[in-house]
Amino acid sequence: MKCIDFDARFGRYAEKWIAANRSKYKNMDEMEEEMPDLYLRWLNEPADWLDGLTPGEYFARYDGPEELVRLLAAYHEQNVPVPDQLLERIVELGEASVEPLMKLAEAQRDRALTLTALNLLIELGSDRPLDLCLDIVSQAEAQNELSDVACELLSNLGARVIEPVLQRMPEAKKPAQEAFLDVLCNFPGDERIYNYAVDAFTRSFDRRALYASYLGKLGDERAIEPLRAALELSDLNYLDYIEIVYAIEALGGEVTETREFNGDPYYESLKKMQ
Repeated sequence: MKCIDFDARFGRYAEKWIAANRSKYKNMDEMEEEMPDLYLRWLNEPADWLDGLTPGEYFARYDGPEELVRLLAAYHEQNVPVPDQLLERIVELGEASVEPLMKLAEAQRDRALTLTALNLLIELGSDRPLDLCLDIVSQAEAQNELSDVACELLSNLGARVIEPVLQRMPEAKKPAQEAFLDVLCNFPGDERIYNYAVDAFTRSFDRRALYASYLGKLGDERAIEPLRAALELSDLNYLDYIEIVYAIEALGGEVTETREFNGDPYYESLKKMQ
């Protein structure tokens, strides 16, 4: 399939405009301010390299999402920047685009392509990728961009993800448990989620800052007590201390006592920046 580089075409259009109009502006910053309007003009001007169509209407002639999704895959495979107008047209076609996007995401032929498909499914608000996203997070050996997008999609699906995620928690490896707990903490009011979050905070000596932030997000005031208790730990570092204080304050508590962290690497680096 022919993949036209729309970015390169606009780049050449902008270069010609800059060459013709440089004398009208004091500096390049002023010219940069014109770029959004210039881009809109370019979108709506007929182009000979599109057989007289405008860049803005080129993909609107496609009514079949399957063809558009194949074209999306071709852009990735040929290492050509994907035009925004192509992505917008896929989303514009709504529910009809979900099935071909799901097939593309499930194939996982390429991480960047899978990311694009998942991001489009997020824009479409579809719940179809639930199981796929659970698998992506479960299989990730460490946090990465793909698992982050999968978690975002799970969070966007609302409370319906609570039971499926909780079912995955006992067998999940630590990175997946962290990611799943981050998702679950968007849904307060479930005792199981609170217990998972508090247990993770009290047991994870090297991840206190992360789990403190989860407790703050969960919004359960009962967490203030275990958070306050952690402020007294002798091995607490400055970064953990700051995140725990933020979490306590987010939950409506207050921390009036202070601790000294002279010699702590993070604390000393911040002092040098002041």
